[in-house]
Amino acid sequence: MSDACGSCPSASSCTTGSCPSTQPEKTKAQQASNIKNVIAVMSGKGGVGKSSVTSMLAVSLMRQGFKVGILDADITGPSIPRIFGLRDKANMNEVGVIPGETSHGIKVMSLNLMIPNEDDPVIWRGSIITQLVQQFWTDVVWGELDYLLIDLPPGTGDVPITVMQSLPVSGVVIVTSPQQLAGMIVRKAINMVKKYDATIYGLVENMAYVACPQCEERIEIFGKPHGEAEAAQNEIPYLGQLPIDPVLATMSDLGKIEDYESAGFAQIARNLAEVIQEKQK
Repeated sequence: MSDACGSCPSASSCTTGSCPSTQPEKTKAQQASNIKNVIAVMSGKGGVGKSSVTSMLAVSLMRQGFKVGILDADITGPSIPRIFGLRDKANMNEVGVIPGETSHGIKVMSLNLMIPNEDDPVIWRGSIITQLVQQFWTDVVWGELDYLLIDLPPGTGDVPITVMQSLPVSGVVIVTSPQQLAGMIVRKAINMVKKYDATIYGLVENMAYVACPQCEERIEIFGKPHGEAEAAQNEIPYLGQLPIDPVLATMSDLGKIEDYESAGFAQIARNLAEVIQEKQK
């Protein structure tokens, strides 16, 4: 094992012993970027609102005065540009790819900012998809960012593995929902992160309830929320729970998520920032 193995993100899974003794030279885009925290947003299964949570975390952190970007790693199902109302394609210069930028200054890189039509299907094998995700890190000029959020596809397959092995992930946020099935599958994601010795910043329980518009009674559509107990069982921080909100769905469809107000998201973002600060001491 070479001296470089200690700092290599693939050290825990590599068996070749053939890593170079020096880290790869930074690209021009990487030299022009300074990202303080790389946070992967992960779920064990689809349908838990992970992209919405990623987007609103970015908005809430931006409102706290942080510089934020989103790397949309859900290559075959990218939704981040539509949520933010981004239509213009990404540009390039001699340094690298210039990410899209929302009306409030959040930087976004997604395949849907590169293909001619957002409805075009992505019929690629895993190796091509993972290579593109790596290029979103190496070839995009992110500039100065306090937080880069990575919206991962569901599960524990090629893209999450590539992100955990190849990118300097500071920590992971886990998104789940109240169903027992979701709880079982999210534990798979948690155990995957632990295998890579990565820090888990906390768990967000989405779709915990819906509030009756007439009487504001909490209706637990997917069963009793158990995110706090799930977090305690796995010995990770509990960041909070979020309701199903038709207003959020409407604002996302209109591409105006930055205009959506949510005390719950704001509190979760504050909790996340506090956890990060505490773990970096």
